[in-house]
Amino acid sequence: MTGTVTATLLALCPVLLAAGFLVGRRTAHPAGRSDVGTPVERATFETLHTASLAAPALRAGLTEDTARKSVRRLRTLLGTDALALTNRSAILAWDGTAEHPHAPHVMEQLAPVLASGRSVAFACGCTTVDCPLRWAVAAPVVADGRVLGAVVAYAPRESAVLARAADEVARWVSVQLELAELDRSRTRLIEAEIKALRAQISPHFIFNSLAAIASFVRTDPERARELLLEFADFTRYSFRRHGEFTTLADELHSIDQYLALVRARFGDRLSVALQIAPEVLPVTLPFLCLQPLVENAVKHGLEGAVTRSRISIGATDAGAEAEVVIEDDGVGMDPGELRAVLRGEGGASHGIGLSNVDERLRQVFGDAYGLVIETGTGAGMKITIRIPKYRAGVYAP
Repeated sequence: MTGTVTATLLALCPVLLAAGFLVGRRTAHPAGRSDVGTPVERATFETLHTASLAAPALRAGLTEDTARKSVRRLRTLLGTDALALTNRSAILAWDGTAEHPHAPHVMEQLAPVLASGRSVAFACGCTTVDCPLRWAVAAPVVADGRVLGAVVAYAPRESAVLARAADEVARWVSVQLELAELDRSRTRLIEAEIKALRAQISPHFIFNSLAAIASFVRTDPERARELLLEFADFTRYSFRRHGEFTTLADELHSIDQYLALVRARFGDRLSVALQIAPEVLPVTLPFLCLQPLVENAVKHGLEGAVTRSRISIGATDAGAEAEVVIEDDGVGMDPGELRAVLRGEGGASHGIGLSNVDERLRQVFGDAYGLVIETGTGAGMKITIRIPKYRAGVYAP
């Protein structure tokens, strides 16, 4: 199942549930009555509540721990005597009637399900006289086109209703695992993007910074010491190993250290103006979000025959948002070329900073929060970023 299909299913679920709820009301009430709390309504809400309790564990993937936490809820959904949740090689969790007479044979009986991805009903073949588990249906759990395991429901006798219900529960489990995989993919993508940004920190910048620091060792030892501390803090922040998010204050502090190193090399060729509103400093934003944009401004501001460049960085309070503006008076860029860069088609010579930051902002805050860039050949570049000041689920590390 692709991410698009998953998203479609999730979008349709509320509609289908609402439709079922309305049908239940129509069939449960005599004409003209508006009572609440009918058996149909109670069953609907109990089912939704049970499903909601099982979902969080499954969103962490299919493991012994998540199976153990969710299997009882899944058995409640089916109303069956016993239920097993398996992966491709073993039973992960069992709930209901004691499992020992059946456990040794479960994986053998699941072989057709795991091979074909289709549900299978079978007689348990139990020799215990008073065992209530005489019949079972196994439905595959599938994510990203791969059979990960199965839901196995047990009952005293054959039941077409249970067979269909087990299929639906297995599909629901599959959707939760698809979402878990999407979450992991998103995390891996963000980690890869941050690694790519770290790799973009040019070795030439590191060498040039150390050379600039070395040039002050004899003439101005105190300045050399200060720059060395700035360099250590800058690299420590850029290569830290925890947290997808940071605060505007921390990001700006790292940028200030970067600019101190750049100014040590270029001297009067580069001037920087900062205007930061204190009330936006605690705002949370993706890690390494502004720094690549400032590096881009420095690069383009000092390109070619430019003898002197000015960069301005501003952060202001815009109500429910913080607005950050980074502007340089450098060589600028052709708008068509810029569009190609934002699509990831600019080539290695343009770096990955602009497209990387634009994509991460849209992933975290939505498409309305991408980069707004004003530029032209020979006209410098102005980049505007809007960051929601309060965003549910996003916290500074």
